[in-house]
Amino acid sequence: MNILEARQVFYYYTEGRPVLNGIDLGFEKGKMYVILGPSGCGKTTLLSLLGGMDVPNAGQVIFNGKEIREIGLERYRREGVSFVFQNYNLIDYMTPEENVCLTAKEEPLPVLARLGLTGEEARRNVLKLSGGQQQRVAIARALASQAPVILADEPTGNLDEATAREITAVFKDAAKTYGRCVVMVSHSNEVAKEADVVITLHGGQVA
Repeated sequence: MNILEARQVFYYYTEGRPVLNGIDLGFEKGKMYVILGPSGCGKTTLLSLLGGMDVPNAGQVIFNGKEIREIGLERYRREGVSFVFQNYNLIDYMTPEENVCLTAKEEPLPVLARLGLTGEEARRNVLKLSGGQQQRVAIARALASQAPVILADEPTGNLDEATAREITAVFKDAAKTYGRCVVMVSHSNEVAKEADVVITLHGGQVA
């Protein structure tokens, strides 16, 4: 059963030139989805619409059977989804523990420990962590929010190949072990190989 759906979603900046042209997609809990496609094909726009950061010009985004505007976009963003970004979007004067506390509905230290950070690292300023560790903090923040849907925009784009594999494994575990629905935008075929479902966009449509 789908927890999240895009139903005949259209989006355009200039009328008559759609960025997304009638997208129909469904997403289930416990699976990791990777959205591939060339630059400008609408990947990040789709992620933004799925996350309630913007609304389609036509069509609907459905969460748990309800249109997200009916739920209320602010409430949906607070309770339904959590974002992980390429540039981590951490508060740089805080520690990992403090960053996770911003959205946490559970104790942050056990979540950080599950993602491989020691107690000392969890209380260190985030700028003193490696890029891979910072991305783990961002993922911990998403997990600790207990949002059922995690939306990730190029989360491995700033990481070396080995660290990217580790982070991809963390996302996969979030789906398989913790039952989250993980939707990830990526340019990486290596990341796509680890997905349960690969969605390719081309010209604003599912290829």
